[in-house]
Amino acid sequence: MKKFWQQDMHEKITSGIHLISIISTFSLLHDAAASVAKPNCPDKCGNLTVPYPFGIGKGCYLSRSFEVKCNTSSYSGSFPTISDDKVYEIAQHHVIVHGHLVIPFVYNKSSGESEYSVGFFISSDDLTDDFSVSHTENQFVAIGCDIYAYITDLRTSDIVSGCPSLCKNSSTSPMASSSYCSGKRCCRDTIPKDLRDMEFYVQTMNTWERSWESDQCGFAMVVHKDFSGFNKFNFSDCAVDSHRAPLALDWGIGNISCHEAIKKGTCICGQNGECINSSRGVGYSCRCLTGYQGNPYLHDGCQDINECESPEKNKCPKEARCVNTPGSYYCTCPPGYHKGRDFGPSSPHACLPDRAMLIFISLGIGPAAGFLILVSIFIWLHRKHKRIEEEKAKKRFFKRNGGLLLQQQPSSSQGSVSETKLFVTQELEKATDNFNESRILGQGGLGTVYKGMLSDGTIVAVKKSNKIDQCRVSQFINEVVILSQINHRHILKLLGCCLETEVPLLVYEYVSNGTLSQHLHDDPGAGMINWENRLRIATEVAEALAYLHSYASTAIFHRDIKSSNILLDENYKAVVSDFGLSRSVPIDKTHLTTLVGGTFGYLDPEYFRSGQLNDKSDVYAFGVVLAELLTGQKAVSSDKSDEGLVIRFRQAVKENRLFETVDKMAADEGLEEEILAVATLTKRCLKLNARKRPSMREIATALEQLRRKEGSIARESLQDGFCSLSERSYCCNVDSITEDSLE
Repeated sequence: MKKFWQQDMHEKITSGIHLISIISTFSLLHDAAASVAKPNCPDKCGNLTVPYPFGIGKGCYLSRSFEVKCNTSSYSGSFPTISDDKVYEIAQHHVIVHGHLVIPFVYNKSSGESEYSVGFFISSDDLTDDFSVSHTENQFVAIGCDIYAYITDLRTSDIVSGCPSLCKNSSTSPMASSSYCSGKRCCRDTIPKDLRDMEFYVQTMNTWERSWESDQCGFAMVVHKDFSGFNKFNFSDCAVDSHRAPLALDWGIGNISCHEAIKKGTCICGQNGECINSSRGVGYSCRCLTGYQGNPYLHDGCQDINECESPEKNKCPKEARCVNTPGSYYCTCPPGYHKGRDFGPSSPHACLPDRAMLIFISLGIGPAAGFLILVSIFIWLHRKHKRIEEEKAKKRFFKRNGGLLLQQQPSSSQGSVSETKLFVTQELEKATDNFNESRILGQGGLGTVYKGMLSDGTIVAVKKSNKIDQCRVSQFINEVVILSQINHRHILKLLGCCLETEVPLLVYEYVSNGTLSQHLHDDPGAGMINWENRLRIATEVAEALAYLHSYASTAIFHRDIKSSNILLDENYKAVVSDFGLSRSVPIDKTHLTTLVGGTFGYLDPEYFRSGQLNDKSDVYAFGVVLAELLTGQKAVSSDKSDEGLVIRFRQAVKENRLFETVDKMAADEGLEEEILAVATLTKRCLKLNARKRPSMREIATALEQLRRKEGSIARESLQDGFCSLSERSYCCNVDSITEDSLE
């Protein structure tokens, strides 16, 4: 097989070639959603798009003529059956290759008369019957001084293209312009259709100026019609392999017409495609029918174009509706309109309202407008009335929930009720997802606590009180007043409240780790507290109560200390909560006479008998919490035969069985001396005689000293008869305890 070019050339003039942007490369195919290649075949080689019938790899092309070899190192393609030269583009009817139909020739400077001829052939091999030099995309160009260049068709021996190139004076004549070639040192001519086997001829013309003597060589070439880099050719370099330029080759399927291909059943055009005779004179090609786009050479390559997707793709007039159909579309008027006489793309208002609709509109527009006005007024009045009722309800709820009582409370030096933030209902509903049950943290006799997040990202606990009567309003207001006066790291901080709802809402800081009671009793296996944390929790609660009793501006008795009212954060820091039963005590008084309030199991027996509340009532309840920390047992069991934790603890101490009751984790981790010291402190807090109980300030100091390993001082201050152990003994006397010593 003869090749289109004689050998592969190095790309020495590529910097001078301004390759044309012919973006017609199957442009319709790129708009289609389907691939341009056969299924499971690559459609790209670098930047080159390879559509079927061309293909990369066996089974991906129609015949060997359309095989594309992809060089993965340079990401460039070539036609191995024609040449190894680079393929720039595969368009719908032609391909552009890096051809070398550029023929340099040497002038005969001695006589001024010379002839140069060379033959170039596409091939007589059937493999290249599908290609020919494009007569529409190429041109014949000659560059030189005083020459006549022409091409002959070897099949007919006829001169098919030629032109003269003249120079008045080689030293002064301009080089061939990059964009102009009209006879001065450069000429051009068209080439005929289906040019395959050709021969180039160049003859010098012996003019008076003999200007050709100053140059060594000239050029004759077939190049793409838009190529304009002629001024880049080197007139001192006459080597055949030194020059390249882009060349367009027409292509088609076979050498028979559409009629013959269809008759023989060999036409490969797919559905919604049509066969057309090739522009090169032989063979045929395929194209999608109007209204379709894609690759017509694939079976389902031509897909319907939806012209209704955008106004640019259809010509429906204003107000008309576009309806897509296979391969086309049509325009129609919406309901209530009809096509006018001028219905069409040029009419801006081709859809006209029906006469019945015009009458209806004219008759109904007045009453309709009046009706709309009346409806608007009614809606406005309804909304205004609703707002007034909502404001009245808010004022009513505010008064019922103790808002007036709250405003009457005096301010303290450390805090003020007026400084407590008043939240609006919508903010708290949004924070708690409308008080969703999944947000519930806990429930008690006075209300339910929900986890919420404010608009600024702050996590809070929202306490939604139960419906309260006038008797419980005072408890609610009391908690607000008490907490607004307290600022202590181990006392729950009140952030604000909302009184304009049916039931009052309190907003606290969020403490994330549940209550002490939950960790000790509900699920010990999941949240067991080690001895170090137990000792620290006891110390922190004692500090909080000491602050309430001795350091607040007005002494405050909590009245409901218990493990379920002690909250823990993620680091097991203790926070005292629930001040609904708390009482402020004037400076000149040591006790208050009140109705007995508190929780069974934590209630001070002396307070229960006398009704006189003092700071030692909180000390007794704290003693019960210490007993819970030591033993891990509940203050009161659900077992009816149970006598309660206080009685069990006293009995164990009396019978020298303390370590039998101590919680296993505390017994394993705590030092014996520390456990004995805390047990002795617990016994003193639980004395029946309130006067013999230590103050919370003494308790806090002793526990802090014990935590800092100043144990000897703390123990001497705590014990009435300390027993030092050299090894663990369950019969060691915590104290010389008698029934009287517990009173």
